[in-house]
Parts: sequence; structure tokens; C-alpha cells
Amino acid sequence: MQELIDRVAAAAGIDATTAEQAIGMILAFLRKEGPTDQVDKLLGAIPGASDLATAHAAGGGGGLLGMFSGGLMGLAGQLSGLGLGMGEMQSVGRELFNVAREQAGEDTVGEIAGSIPGLGQFT
Repeated sequence: MQELIDRVAAAAGIDATTAEQAIGMILAFLRKEGPTDQVDKLLGAIPGASDLATAHAAGGGGGLLGMFSGGLMGLAGQLSGLGLGMGEMQSVGRELFNVAREQAGEDTVGEIAGSIPGLGQFT
């Protein structure tokens, strides 16, 4: 997990603590919104990912946007609550999905991205 956190932090130009929180929020979002079998495969392929998703399942942050919006907009609100701008969110997502492809395979990531409207722009 630390390698993933370090890669995401470097790609997005953010600190490791923020990267860890962002990854956890994204993984929790995928667990909630994505196809169960494929998300479970992804979480199982990345050591520590399932625990991190569970730790961030309650969400939090995001202000009004996070409270009243679901789906990808709700996630964006949560990530914004960490102080991330859109460019940083895209960098975090892209690097996370790069690692996911390496660990779980292109087909798994493709099925997850294809099942959640708007997610493709971050993969």
C-alpha cells in the first residue's frame, strides 16, 4: 500500500497523508458504486486496499456538495474537502487506476470504469 500511496502522491504533487485519504475515498466509492465482483477483484489484488476502503467507507468532507450529491459528484465533493483541485483529482485517479491495471488487469479496470458514468475521464 505504501508504494501506491507514494506513487499517487508523486503523480498528483500532494503529501502522502492526503494521497492515502484520497485513495481510501476512491476505493470506498468504487466498492459502493461499482460491480461487486470486479471491485472485489481489484481490492484483493492491491495489498491493503480493502482495509483502506473500509476505513473510508463513511466518507466525510465535501461540504454541501458531498452531503447532497451522490455518485461521482459526491466523490468529487469529498476529494475537494481534502483540498484537491480537479487537476489533482484527475492525477490521483489516473495513477490509482494505473496501479489497478498493473495489479488486477485491464479487463477488471475497464469493467469498473464502464459501469460508473463519468469515471472514464479519471482512468
